[in-house]
Amino acid sequence: MKTLEIKNLHVSIEDKEILKGLNLTINTDEIHAIMGPNGTGKSTLAAAIMGNPAYTVTEGEIYLDGENVLEMEVDERARAGLFLAVQYPSEIPGVTNAQFMKAAINSRRAEDDKMSVMEFIKKLDEKMAILNMPEEMAERYLNEGFSGGEKKRNEILQLLMIQPAFAILDEIDSGLDIDALKVVSRGVNEMRGENFGALIITHYQRLLNYIIPDYVHIIIDGKIVKSGGPELAKRLEDEGYRGIVKELGLDFELKE
Repeated sequence: MKTLEIKNLHVSIEDKEILKGLNLTINTDEIHAIMGPNGTGKSTLAAAIMGNPAYTVTEGEIYLDGENVLEMEVDERARAGLFLAVQYPSEIPGVTNAQFMKAAINSRRAEDDKMSVMEFIKKLDEKMAILNMPEEMAERYLNEGFSGGEKKRNEILQLLMIQPAFAILDEIDSGLDIDALKVVSRGVNEMRGENFGALIITHYQRLLNYIIPDYVHIIIDGKIVKSGGPELAKRLEDEGYRGIVKELGLDFELKE
């Protein structure tokens, strides 16, 4: 089992504090969901974990199996087993999907353990079949000209191929129709097990109908204010965040 531990995390962007002492521990074999109103720090948490230079960690710690993540460069975090799937993936002309994924896989392996071409092709065919992706997608330039749904499937394909210890999935359900949502969810569920943990950032209960989380956390004003099981997400669907704010007596004004 591996552990991703976030302690008293404070994060600012352009001198504005967004995260204000967030604590969270995720183990492999667990799926955690983070929900909360707009602007309360969900995507900031993802950016801080992965080392986005636009975000400044002013206090707190992030550890991956006892190793200080904040001392790692972005590429070191990825090689250590962290993965980020974002709402709007970047396009990289001139680099095919297959080239990108093979390089990412081998960057985490020792020189005498690099994945062979035949091993890579076999695994790629297997994972693309799970996501109902046509073979030609592998030879297209990374995300170039992809529809929103194709980009999301491609992010999950990378997840299945790279097989990180922890994935941060930032609003991967945004803009997906129900069929695409089911396919993307199938890919994430394929990863579930003792060697994989995930943090799913979402606004909507519907994603959690297909990827059932072990834990749901509500973030408001830069902190996790309430945690529970899948039933907590269902409660939000019925009540919204006003019920939580009132229950906890929070001094936080929800935007209409």
